[in-house]
Amino acid sequence: MMQVNVAYEIKALLGEGPCWDESKHVLYWTDITGRVIHRFDPKIRQNDTFEIGQLVGAVVIAEDGRLVLATEHGFHFYDMETEEITAIQDPEADIPENRFNDGKVDPAGRFWAGTMQKHNNEPEGSLYCLDNTLEVETKLSELRTSNGMAWDMSNHQMYFIDTPTRNIYVFDYVLETGTIKNQRVAFRFPKDYGFPDGMTIDAEGMLWIAGWGKGKISKWNPETGEALSSVGLPAQNITSCTFGGKEFDTLYITTAREGMTDGELEELPLSGSLFSIQPEVKGLPANRFKSNV
Repeated sequence: MMQVNVAYEIKALLGEGPCWDESKHVLYWTDITGRVIHRFDPKIRQNDTFEIGQLVGAVVIAEDGRLVLATEHGFHFYDMETEEITAIQDPEADIPENRFNDGKVDPAGRFWAGTMQKHNNEPEGSLYCLDNTLEVETKLSELRTSNGMAWDMSNHQMYFIDTPTRNIYVFDYVLETGTIKNQRVAFRFPKDYGFPDGMTIDAEGMLWIAGWGKGKISKWNPETGEALSSVGLPAQNITSCTFGGKEFDTLYITTAREGMTDGELEELPLSGSLFSIQPEVKGLPANRFKSNV
């Protein structure tokens, strides 16, 4: 069994979106409901918090070092030195009941992020792609809770999660254009693993998926749908994960307190904290957002 470490104890309401910065050796992550970005430095175990003032689902890194956010009001640049937030584009400015959720940068430097309704799981969300010219394209629609994404080692396939469906979808992916097509179910996520939330891919092409509601992080072979391993955490709602550390040998895992009863919180008081494990496999550097503008 892999040892679970409390990387940083905190009561995040809805921890999400971890992204490792290999140049600064820090982990960025969000608390969506808390409306903040966190920057965790594992070397000194320091977690700095930056108030964004709006629900913030995903944070990624641009080539120039700025952060790019997917929030309830669209895509933004964020400068951590000045704490200045600059709007890029809001594709759902006319849908105030929606917010952005999870997001990732693809191998060509495009930022993909999806939306969901704030208060229910009706199929009103969409998946968007912010390209290198800062234009936004709608990739999927009628989603319930747009969530985890990953691209395979060959850059020919993209994996995607719409949480309430329990499906791990796979698409044919064209690196040059960002086109996705031929949507199909790679495998179904069993109920005893929770609802599939955020995910990442390791250097061997296996998927690591956060299980909301069941306190598990699990490793899957996307070609066969086989569960390869599972690790229980002292938290109920596991939200996302990413590889980090100097050798990309640490899996950082975000969790949430939102949706738990007082009794559940008393039983699992570390819910909302940032956790880590040391799998016997390494991850890959996060792709950086590339802007030509």
